[in-house]
Amino acid sequence: MKKSTSMWLSGLVLAGAFMASVVTAAAEPIKIAIANFGEHPQLNASIAGFKKALADNGFVEGKDVVYTESNTSFDASLVPQMIAKLQSDHPKLMYTITTPVSQIAKKALAGSGIPIVFSAVTDPVAAKLVPSWDAGDVGITGASDLQDIAAILTFTKKLLPNAKRIGVPYNPGEANDAALIEKVKAAAPAAGFELVAVGVDNVNDIQQRIASLAGKADVIYTPASNLLQPAITAVAAAARQAQIPIVNSDDAAVRSGVVPASFAVNYEQVGENAGRIAAKILKGGDPKTIAPSRPAYEDHAPLINKTVLKAFGAEVPASLADCNCFTK
Repeated sequence: MKKSTSMWLSGLVLAGAFMASVVTAAAEPIKIAIANFGEHPQLNASIAGFKKALADNGFVEGKDVVYTESNTSFDASLVPQMIAKLQSDHPKLMYTITTPVSQIAKKALAGSGIPIVFSAVTDPVAAKLVPSWDAGDVGITGASDLQDIAAILTFTKKLLPNAKRIGVPYNPGEANDAALIEKVKAAAPAAGFELVAVGVDNVNDIQQRIASLAGKADVIYTPASNLLQPAITAVAAAARQAQIPIVNSDDAAVRSGVVPASFAVNYEQVGENAGRIAAKILKGGDPKTIAPSRPAYEDHAPLINKTVLKAFGAEVPASLADCNCFTK
């Protein structure tokens, strides 16, 4: 009787231990990998927004989810290695930031069962990440940072009403940049602009290529290019020397006094859009049935640095005097 009682108690202990292990296993946080191209205010903001949206949807960092972050300091040759390393940790989902990283991740993770949510991708259709704006692809969907080109051009015309030629530097080898040039080309005539595009495929050529716009462009718009934005100081220096004002796609460069103006998408909001999509997938949604998101018009905002604008040879027009869009 004592022996059977002892065995019964031992069984209870083992069963309890087993149940405890099951509960512990069930409580293990979900692993999410974050593959970033490099450290940059816009891209970092998209990570912050992503985490915020997941937390708002019940996935609290450290409790429900844990993040592993990595970047390649904008070295595209290192992206495959970064993706492989993140994949080896068996994440439940991978968040990829920028077009080059997302394109490589899509190929590398095909058939792995690890869904991808991208962000900071201007045109996911042109980049062949998704088949259309109405649906995701197998295992991948996400949030675009596609700016409202017509709105950008409207703001630029208000800022510089006499400008007729808009110079747009771009990287011909980057899908985002090439897609944007086509959109500017289509929208420019209605806004009263002639497009002057200039290809820049190497940071060492920035000074020369921007200088070539002297006498050919009245204003420069710099897109959210992975080549140009990290080198915006060099772009601005060349443009200032040529006395061509810049409207940038990133407001951080306006706040820091590098460029005179911006009309920018809020990248934290782009990250939040991606985070909401990730939450749907983690709750059982199929990426293929989730359309990629685009920023709404209200997700854009103008910003002007009066002092820097004057240094570029322009003044704030009366039409924008009360815009409440100035920084010191």
